[in-house]
Amino acid sequence: MGTTDESAAQTGSTGLPKAPTRAEAKAARREQLLAVAKTLYARHGFHGVRLDDLGKGAGISAPAVYRHFSSKEAVLEELLVGISEYLQSGGERIVAEAAAPDSAEAAETLRRLIDFHVGFAMSEPELIRIQDRDLAALPEESRRTVRRLQRAYVSRWAEVVRAAHPGWTLETSTVRVHAVFGMMNSTPHQARRSSAEVVGVELRAAAAAALEIS
Repeated sequence: MGTTDESAAQTGSTGLPKAPTRAEAKAARREQLLAVAKTLYARHGFHGVRLDDLGKGAGISAPAVYRHFSSKEAVLEELLVGISEYLQSGGERIVAEAAAPDSAEAAETLRRLIDFHVGFAMSEPELIRIQDRDLAALPEESRRTVRRLQRAYVSRWAEVVRAAHPGWTLETSTVRVHAVFGMMNSTPHQARRSSAEVVGVELRAAAAAALEIS
């Protein structure tokens, strides 16, 4: 619970909530545009959406969109590079928080990595659709950035898999990781036919089985 000073800082002299600053309002509008783009790009494909459509979805004119993004490609870049950075940094954090890397601890780390990625797949099916369909629409430099981040994420998983299974080669571990990602990233297709709870449970179980951790 906030202090009196903290509460006062959040309200004006009338006791009503303070109006957002210009910077806060701009940041909120930017996030709104990203949310609209995520929905529209997933539904219609990047090439099926105009800048006008993004503005209309956010309740602003097309020229006003340029105050936040230079183009609809820049919006796509923010979505796909951003989610790749989120996954890579999240994987690094989970591994860094792990104890000494013996096989038992590595298996527990894999369970945490699975929970992390399934959580992403269940909450961001639209981004998975966009990644699958529209990655090629990114500028070349951004595509390279996404690929680099993805390779780092896969490599971190593969290192943990090898620690859990010392007899496995790096190649075997990497193939297993790619197979697991394929299953977990199938959520946009499976979620339409099954409940979210069932999908989440089954994805975690299937991923653990593929990586041979109990």
